Amino acid sequence: MSLTDIHQSAPLRPRVGIPWRTSTDENQAGTTGQRGKTEDYLRAVEKAGAEGVILPLKDQEERDRLIPTLDAFVLPGSPADVAPRQYGSENKGLSAPADTAREETDRAILKHAFAERKPVLAICYGCQLLNVYLGGTLIQDLKTETGTATPHQKKDLVPKGKPEPKDDPAHAATFESGSRLHAVAGTSQAVVNSSHHQAIQEPGRNLRVTSRASDGTIEGVEWTGDSNWVTGVQWHPERMLGDPFSERLFRDFVAAAKARDLVAHKM
Repeated sequence: MSLTDIHQSAPLRPRVGIPWRTSTDENQAGTTGQRGKTEDYLRAVEKAGAEGVILPLKDQEERDRLIPTLDAFVLPGSPADVAPRQYGSENKGLSAPADTAREETDRAILKHAFAERKPVLAICYGCQLLNVYLGGTLIQDLKTETGTATPHQKKDLVPKGKPEPKDDPAHAATFESGSRLHAVAGTSQAVVNSSHHQAIQEPGRNLRVTSRASDGTIEGVEWTGDSNWVTGVQWHPERMLGDPFSERLFRDFVAAAKARDLVAHKM
């Protein structure tokens, strides 16, 4: 039975854990009740047939209680950057401040997900954290360190000091033959959005690079250490709802969560 067949036939919705994007977002939600951009990730997994569960960053006891009850995880984007010391470097004045609580939460999620073979979709900052967790390194600022002319964030589209446009820049991403991303896209190339200034430099253990932008920036990685569904993408598919490729990516992820849940209940 294929993942798609399981996705269509399994009656129960898998529960997908999503940590708050930032400590600030969590604090503001406690005051205003507004979830901010974390809502985008909830909508995306719920449209794909799962139940989204927000994981706290501050309450470690509650976080650690919830993690084992969940079937899969999305690691969202964040305006923070992974602390350079975590990948054996130092801040060259190019990294944004780290969000320690978010880093610790992502690491707790990944430790559990790899041990229990639970699917993970890591997006933007989440993709970078996944890579660092597995021993990889990061480019601290694409424009400064690579000289790329490809716009990867809004401010790359306008002269310095000018107002940023409303929409994210977009560029083509190519997919390696035989990769999960190639299979989900159904083609070797697609247009994706972009909202980042850092990216993977050296991939971590058992991470296969499966997508790149035209300037060589790594746009996608996939775990090869076992059969578990673990994929990292540098773009933001949660902000591309209505785009067939982005929606198929979330559906494939949710199908993997359902498949894992069915196997777990048979054991």
